[in-house]
Amino acid sequence: MSAAREHGGALDWAVATFGGSRGDWLDLSTGINPTPPPLPALPHEAWTRLPERAGEEALIQAARAFYGCPPTAGIAAAPGSQALISLLPHLFAPTGVAVVGPTYGGHASAWRLAGHRVVEINTPAAADSLASILVVTNPNNPDGRSFERDELLAIARRLAERDGLLVVDEAFADADPGESLAEEAGRSGLLVLRSFGKVFGLAGLRLGFALTTPSLAQALETRLGRWAISGPAVAMGTALMSDGAGFAALRETILNQSHRLFETLADDDWTIAGRTPLFALVRHDAAATIFDALCRRRILTRPFDHRPDWLRIGNPASAAEAERLRDALRAARHEIEAELGA
Repeated sequence: MSAAREHGGALDWAVATFGGSRGDWLDLSTGINPTPPPLPALPHEAWTRLPERAGEEALIQAARAFYGCPPTAGIAAAPGSQALISLLPHLFAPTGVAVVGPTYGGHASAWRLAGHRVVEINTPAAADSLASILVVTNPNNPDGRSFERDELLAIARRLAERDGLLVVDEAFADADPGESLAEEAGRSGLLVLRSFGKVFGLAGLRLGFALTTPSLAQALETRLGRWAISGPAVAMGTALMSDGAGFAALRETILNQSHRLFETLADDDWTIAGRTPLFALVRHDAAATIFDALCRRRILTRPFDHRPDWLRIGNPASAAEAERLRDALRAARHEIEAELGA
């Protein structure tokens, strides 16, 4: 399996395989906001001192307000939501876990590595008789499916009655949080994951949050240990999540980028199988050929081994990047048509 199929952002693999320098490439493979906001100046102590309790608490309060969590919710901060995905299964004795898929592969693998019995299901409702823990990504990655909050809350209530848990990964919800369960965090049987880096375009900062009950948040913090979040991440996260006007402008930029990507794909009648404000999923029988054709033109997208007819494409940052993508997709289609006609 190539790095490009394991995850997005495998630019080093693309350069090594198809040539060019990193600066030649347009990376549309990740679903991460390509235009981060202006970065606030960080205090010198953020780099030179261990994070202190006051700063960490300020980060948690900024996250509480930003995500709309009630005062009764527990919030655990981690160096990226992947750290939480990896740690969470170790807090439970081996049990049945259902993952609504196809989705981000890190969920199922984390629960399996911790000794749980994992099944993949198509809809959340199918978990009732199969598992005591259900994992749902909402909106889903990579097909953009969304699930109604009332349905998920009803499932969380049923799971809580038998000491189960609903895990909702909302990594792609920040730009359009209509069905988010963040404001329900704190109730038993529910844990919501949020990823700071995707919507703010700062994936390298490594910052994510679990919004859940105080006891479960405390258990995660204990597993993470002291100083899990770096001083720069504490300061940056607090500043950016506290800037309401700045985030409103950022969200508007993302929605404009998403509209531009949709228009780019719709212009040439590509089949859009799903989308969120941060990416679109294209379906085509020759998706693997299209992926290679785009790579030869130094554009990296995201293919999938389990669905060779899928290609995920992130937002171009500008009209010029969208035009470059449009030209490359047209050239790829002409290549396919020429091969079929040969």
